[in-house]
Amino acid sequence: MPFVEGLRCRECGRAYPAEALHVCEWCFGPLEVVYDYEAIAGSISRQSVAAGPNTIWRYADLLPAGAEGAVDLGAGLTPLLRADRLGAELGLSELWLKNDTVNPTGSFKDRVVSVALTRARELGFKVAACASTGNLANSVAAHAARAGMRSVVCIPADLEIAKVVTTGVFGGCLVALTGNYDEVNRLCAELASEYPTWAFVNVNVRSYYAEGSKTLAFEVAEQLGWRAPDHVVVPVASGSQLTKVAKGFRELYKVGLLDEEPHVRISGAQARGCAPVAEAFESGGDFVRPVKPSGIAKSLAIGNPADGGYALEEVRRSGGAVGAVTDAEIVEGIRLLARTEGIFAETAGGVTVGVLAKLAAAGVVKVNERVVAFITGNGLKTLDAVASGCHPTATVAPSLEAFQAAVNVADWQ
Repeated sequence: MPFVEGLRCRECGRAYPAEALHVCEWCFGPLEVVYDYEAIAGSISRQSVAAGPNTIWRYADLLPAGAEGAVDLGAGLTPLLRADRLGAELGLSELWLKNDTVNPTGSFKDRVVSVALTRARELGFKVAACASTGNLANSVAAHAARAGMRSVVCIPADLEIAKVVTTGVFGGCLVALTGNYDEVNRLCAELASEYPTWAFVNVNVRSYYAEGSKTLAFEVAEQLGWRAPDHVVVPVASGSQLTKVAKGFRELYKVGLLDEEPHVRISGAQARGCAPVAEAFESGGDFVRPVKPSGIAKSLAIGNPADGGYALEEVRRSGGAVGAVTDAEIVEGIRLLARTEGIFAETAGGVTVGVLAKLAAAGVVKVNERVVAFITGNGLKTLDAVASGCHPTATVAPSLEAFQAAVNVADWQ
């Protein structure tokens, strides 16, 4: 890690070595990675990035682990798609979709896990672990298998069956716990203290794990011809992804990959059944009050978001907003995205599209902005959310006459 100087508390600023630490021992604030941006600027260039692998590791100079020997299933460099049909429906002239549904295990979590487990191996850990609402469970189990590490994954017992199966198939230890994600996470914090040789990606190596989300910003800027967008809409669970996307755009300017200082408006999207950050934004408050999660968007169901306050600060500083949508609006968002752009997203994607629609209608997302919406998980993981509305148009005998009687195609010619 030639460009990592150490860790620093986001609250009191105390410095720490680049070890398996995540909380300040003085004020209990979160720790984040500190880089030598001047040295990075002397090493990285648009040409060096282009010559790198077609994964997140093309940006290794801006990550807290070494690319050599990375735990890598091929995450990153996912499509950035111009969404003219969806944009037309929402009244937006330039809308783009960052399609992370095509990552190796079907979500953006492959970015953060690749970074976390690469750093964990550098620190000597042999066991990969996490608390998860599903997507992280998939990714940790898969990357641990790839790395030859044991895995211990803890999930709420009411998780969608597709996410349970797509974790268990990798052969690790999968423990379902009676309780919501926040209760699962508290147990994992205890386990991290009890078993210090286990790398809990979102506990004791969280400082490194979170940095993987910056690659979303890096890729968007590169795919736009090394330009920053005007506005991004990001789903919010813990709030970490939103804060790191904002940090990523700033870092690109610091190291000379962007010619102009970015002024990206950041907006967040939550499900109304678990919307502590949206509720704080709507009330004008500075404190994100914990809530008890409910609703179909289980991948965003973190009632006490660790980075909620920081996400709120980023949104307000940038001039964005945080919105929330009901379960019915989530389902409509999933179907709207699929119908207009051919992308099948899980419930978190329905949240993003639903909130984007609301913010566009309210004029928060402006007609002429270059907007990027982050679609972070694959719809095959949450089939139950839309299953009741998706069925055959007709069931008929295998004959031309039966088909024509059941399906009116006269106006298709």
